Amino acid sequence: MEIPFRLNGEDVTATTDDPTTTLLDWLRARGLTGTKEGCNEGDCGACSVVVTGPDGAPRALNACILFLPQLAGRAVRTVEGLAAPDGTLHPIQQSMIDEHGSQCGFCTPGFLTTLAAAHARGDSDHADQIAGNLCRCTGYAPILRAARAIETAPVPPQMRDPVTTGPEIRASDAFHPRGADDLAEWFAANPKATLIAGATDVGLWVTKQFRDLGPVAFLNGCDDLKGVTTTEDTIRVGAMTDMETLRHAIAPHHPSLAELLRRYGSVQVRNAATIGGNIANGSPIGDSPPPLIALGATLHLRRGNDRRALPLEDFFLDYGKQDRAPGEFVEAISIPRQADTLHCHKISKRFDQDISALCAALNLPVVDGKITAPRIAFGGMAGIPKRASQAETALDGQPVTEAAFAAAAEALARDFTPLSDMRASAAYRLQAARGVIMGTFHKLTSPEAPGLLEVRA
Repeated sequence: MEIPFRLNGEDVTATTDDPTTTLLDWLRARGLTGTKEGCNEGDCGACSVVVTGPDGAPRALNACILFLPQLAGRAVRTVEGLAAPDGTLHPIQQSMIDEHGSQCGFCTPGFLTTLAAAHARGDSDHADQIAGNLCRCTGYAPILRAARAIETAPVPPQMRDPVTTGPEIRASDAFHPRGADDLAEWFAANPKATLIAGATDVGLWVTKQFRDLGPVAFLNGCDDLKGVTTTEDTIRVGAMTDMETLRHAIAPHHPSLAELLRRYGSVQVRNAATIGGNIANGSPIGDSPPPLIALGATLHLRRGNDRRALPLEDFFLDYGKQDRAPGEFVEAISIPRQADTLHCHKISKRFDQDISALCAALNLPVVDGKITAPRIAFGGMAGIPKRASQAETALDGQPVTEAAFAAAAEALARDFTPLSDMRASAAYRLQAARGVIMGTFHKLTSPEAPGLLEVRA
């Protein structure tokens, strides 16, 4: 298998017999050892590289869970390629030196590539940008000073990599569809194949579990499955839309959901992870389904030329089991346009870059002073993302009072029987869920009070 892409400004062709070879392993085997292996699961950022797609926007991605076929037609910049051809350092490299932002140096290449991508995109929320880069030496302060110091510096020409649409990749064990029609035909004929979107989950199957995935299809070439389309009635999100794109697109409509998506994972993870993948894997602790269920979202599925739609909440049948036929894939999700009455909450041990112990979304329309047709959904409280029907009933038709919300909080014990695991005990989950209900009441009655998504631990 041959995968052509640009590497540090030059056209290269990666040749591999294994479609799940990671970019990290391929780079290091060729002497580009500035890209480090730390966690090998997309958590520490030591392997971060800059990837530019056909839209020309540089993005930081984790090379440890990025498979080579995902790079077809893209451009990659490693730390070795940040400086200009004449050796002039990238502004962030010089600024890190000036601000003493590096000590042991192991994590430094990942910080540099992440901040170089942010600089090229004009993103000045530096704390958010490096939330997925871990450092045990500097305490982050000098790194943040280095990032702030270059905010007005021009973007070096080498960061504007020209790219072209990637060629089709076909082999006996890998497929690279050029659109949804291409994918539908192939997947219907190969229903046991693994579909790879952002690989933020599948990547760990390879790097941690050493699975042989068998036949695989890489969906990054399906441009018709990407993007957010807004009409008068609906917000339609293509399954291959990455979380960072969705975060910005949804912010004007539902800012609480946008903030939840910011905490979904690091910028490297958000740049890769897709809404379709997050839904299709059916995780009971996925952060996307609860708010989408609360918004009354519809899931659009396709198998061959057949399409069907169902309420998202009906897609999740049981732990590890979804209503998806062999050869069927998620094509899109649509959200009804509505006034913003959504309140999202994420409870996790770390504020940034952590899996939820529980995730909650409360959609609470108020008509004539009374809560009308509320929709409340939780993740982490059951084997699937699930609505809290008893809590909804307790609130429906009630005024916004502490008593009404207290009744809804107590009703959660009838909605859920949480499990204990490494992230939280059952008792903690139930108590935290009750706290979320009451916290939402206080947010409604005291809008100036910070919510759970705004307070950093």
